[in-house]
Amino acid sequence: MVTINDIAKLAGVAKSTVSRYLNGGSVSRKTKETLDRIIAETDYVPNTFAQSLKIKKSNLVGTIIPRLNSYATNEILGSVDRALKEKNYQLLITNTDQDVDREVENLYALSRQKVAGIILLATVVTKAHREAISKIGIPVILLGQRSDATYAIVHDELDAGYHIGKHAVELGHKEVLYVGVTETDEAVGRLRKKGVLDGLSLSDDVHVEEVVVDFNYDKAFQFLKDYLKGSKATYIICATDNIAIAAYKASVSLGKSVPEDVSVSGFGGYSITDLISPSITTVKYAYKEMGKIAVENLLRIIEGEEIPRRITLGCEFLPKESTIARK
Repeated sequence: MVTINDIAKLAGVAKSTVSRYLNGGSVSRKTKETLDRIIAETDYVPNTFAQSLKIKKSNLVGTIIPRLNSYATNEILGSVDRALKEKNYQLLITNTDQDVDREVENLYALSRQKVAGIILLATVVTKAHREAISKIGIPVILLGQRSDATYAIVHDELDAGYHIGKHAVELGHKEVLYVGVTETDEAVGRLRKKGVLDGLSLSDDVHVEEVVVDFNYDKAFQFLKDYLKGSKATYIICATDNIAIAAYKASVSLGKSVPEDVSVSGFGGYSITDLISPSITTVKYAYKEMGKIAVENLLRIIEGEEIPRRITLGCEFLPKESTIARK
């Protein structure tokens, strides 16, 4: 195994110079280029935990995610990882499979690993979450959900929902099916739906059916392929793009044409919505921006700076081929 002493000898510099370089300190441009090359050639991997103990400051940041098979989560994680790497921090990832108890357990587990801070993509924020955040004494930033317990970065769910509801009204649809998720999820289950209903309320003669499904594509599809047999909806508004794809497939399996027989839209702005034909109308969320801002603000908190308790990110309405005017 290559050590820091080996790197110092190969570069012809002192061990302290290599240590300063690894911790983001100031070294000459020539020395930096030399060390960049040698570390690349030797595949040297710094002992991050040992470094943290030595300087009494952890450069580990924990991230708690709800599930692995999520476009939004992957977009955020990629952005978080890049931003942390630029600041010489290392990312630790824990997955909860949407288990609320595991979210709380992971808050405590990451604190025991002496992380400098935690980025939490929470499904809900319970009393147990608030107690854990208070007890661990480590900076925590929530992404996607809001709480008075700590800092949060959220999407403008009301505005996003309003765009879609208004779109359905402007296209002349009278029978609308809203396929949502449980309201225990405040952001997606409650606020996003409220925005949709606010948009639909622009017309007095729109009839809205509401059903609740799972975030999981397969479960949503299995439910909808049966439910849609008796639905009169000409527009299906889905709480996420994954659910929208499930509604699209279920409609087609029943012999319906999208968008001629039924319009379909979702939320998220997933890249796969452009790969499906017809492409799916959606609202694009700033996932990459969210990850970048989360890192910037978390590091500012760690350094003792003041930051806003809540930041709300805008969204972009993307009308595509899956929705048309009702004749």
